[in-house]
Amino acid sequence: MDAPYMDQILTWIETFPLSSTLIGLLTFFVIVFLRDITQKTHTIQRNFPIVGRLRYFLEMIGPELRQYWVAHDKEERPFDRTERSWIYATAKGQNNNFGFGTTEIQYEPGYPIIKHKAFPYPETKAYIYNNDVSCIPCLKVIGPKRKFPYRPYSIINISAMSFGSLGKNAIMALNRGARDSGAYHNTGEGGLSQYHREGADMVWQIGTGYFGARDKSGKFNLEVLKEKVGKNPCIKMIEIKLSQGAKPGKGGILPAKKVNAEIAAIRHVEEGKDCISPNSHSEFTNVKELIQFIEKIASATGLPVGIKSAVGEIEFWEELAREMKQNGEGPDFITIDGGEGGTGAAPLTYADHVSLPFKIGFQRVYTLFQSMGLSEQIVWIGSGKLGFPDRAVVAIAMGCDLINVAREAMLSIGCIQAQKCHTDHCPAGVATQNWWLQRGVDPEIKGKRAAKYIQGFRKELLSLAHSCGYEHPGQFTGQDIEISMGMNRYQTLEGLLGYKRDEVKFTKLQDYTEFPKRQA
Repeated sequence: MDAPYMDQILTWIETFPLSSTLIGLLTFFVIVFLRDITQKTHTIQRNFPIVGRLRYFLEMIGPELRQYWVAHDKEERPFDRTERSWIYATAKGQNNNFGFGTTEIQYEPGYPIIKHKAFPYPETKAYIYNNDVSCIPCLKVIGPKRKFPYRPYSIINISAMSFGSLGKNAIMALNRGARDSGAYHNTGEGGLSQYHREGADMVWQIGTGYFGARDKSGKFNLEVLKEKVGKNPCIKMIEIKLSQGAKPGKGGILPAKKVNAEIAAIRHVEEGKDCISPNSHSEFTNVKELIQFIEKIASATGLPVGIKSAVGEIEFWEELAREMKQNGEGPDFITIDGGEGGTGAAPLTYADHVSLPFKIGFQRVYTLFQSMGLSEQIVWIGSGKLGFPDRAVVAIAMGCDLINVAREAMLSIGCIQAQKCHTDHCPAGVATQNWWLQRGVDPEIKGKRAAKYIQGFRKELLSLAHSCGYEHPGQFTGQDIEISMGMNRYQTLEGLLGYKRDEVKFTKLQDYTEFPKRQA
């Protein structure tokens, strides 16, 4: 285009800005109209050009619309508005109380009631360790027979979420929150990254892809694992992931758009390609080989080694218990993940219909090991929507020694439950590798919020224990909780599930504040 002609056009635009804007918009809509009416991919846009696009836009922002304007406070899933409000307020150190009584339907089947004592445990007698009024140490030492046994400072900890699924700022925030609250932080199957090294105790999770502990061909490499453990004293335990609640029996999925050069280097995979874990381990194919793998890692590193799994068939657990009973070897801890859990990408059917929910799955596995006389020597970790004090109490009363939280921890650092974790377009900057979106997550500020959430969680858990006459939440039993069976019908958790958890031989809280140190 000639320069004089271009100057005339620019002069006209400056002289008639309104007219030029209207012409520009009209031209844009004409182009969109022609494009919509001629394309054959989208029926709505072809039949209703321009206007039909509004349908896709509203569908795209549907979760946000429901959150703020449509859904009732108790209608949203997986976490309703009141649950999210409690987490947000706790994480910000704000008033997390609610007024005007409960909005719950207390006769609804499955509704739990925690039975307080007429004479509570006096809070004035509560032992305060290290000036931390929220300190709740684990009552068991994990891996007492290992070279480096471990007693977690906190019974509430951060569950497995990989760097890759979550962005670097989110990982740093969670790690700082774990550090400041005394919790441990699980790496997820993506392996240990530099963003996990902000000072928290770490649990290194090893999945079927062996990310961070594999050779160039993708096979597990014990020497690589041993070297990294030696260089990182923050690693306190190793967790072998057999399956997880969101997609049991199926490998992890990290979409190609999230696999940047940094993540590819950490995981030892190709950049820009879908990172899909196999659905099974290549290092073992049966229970005996699994136990051998556990013992090999424990012997090489000196660390406690456990397993994480969702619960489906019971035969695996029966065989595992028999082998452990016979040989005296096996996992130091077992993490049971409920089918209601899940922070990452998963096919809809897997997320909705594969693996048992937490309470049923845990009951079946725990009672099996209990019948074999093994349950007391294992540390039991519960996972799957347990990030609230009432749910933690139920899990502990069932036999859990520790609670892992994932999505609730994400909410504490700003997640808004947009349910776009698998798209790399998380608007809160938590579950994305997009640099612009991630910048919204300030690791220092959000780290403090994660710490406040965990500490606030523990304080309320301690308060519930005191109300029920206990010094430590680990003393809860199935007799302390009643579950609604419908109108005017309640039954104790113990009676409903048909078993008693192992008796807790509790002395006093200060007896559980000795924390073995991992020496170099």
